[in-house]
Amino acid sequence: MLPKLDPTDRAILAALQSDASQSLDSIAERLNVSLNTVWRRVRRLETEAVIEKRVALIDNEKIGLPLTAFVQIRTDNHSEEWASDLTAAVNAIPEIVEFYRLAGDVDYILKMMIASVADYDRVYQQLISRVQIYNVSASFAMEKLKFTTELPL
Repeated sequence: MLPKLDPTDRAILAALQSDASQSLDSIAERLNVSLNTVWRRVRRLETEAVIEKRVALIDNEKIGLPLTAFVQIRTDNHSEEWASDLTAAVNAIPEIVEFYRLAGDVDYILKMMIASVADYDRVYQQLISRVQIYNVSASFAMEKLKFTTELPL
């Protein structure tokens, strides 16, 4: 069941999406509601897992991870055990920052943040040493044209 979000909830979420470091007091002032109202609603949104966590976004290039790789995986094994093994392998590799199961020709897609093509190969070798994969294809981003974590509210 989806949580009910009113305009105040959405405004609070929008404020936190744009800058989670701002104080609840400043959000309350901007929205013209009480601090207690904002505090209660943020607490409820966290309890309902609408707000999963508050994080800092880090510039990948400035920490030496300038390369983004999108890795497509096709498998001929769709067993629960294999999928569980793949998930465990992916979760153990910090360079893999996103992981999705797909519908269509490709079964899974991974997003890796890495230092170089050699680094990609090292991560790839880690992955295939932990789980048997039928087919892997990687694409490397040439330019970041849009990046946001802000969802449309």
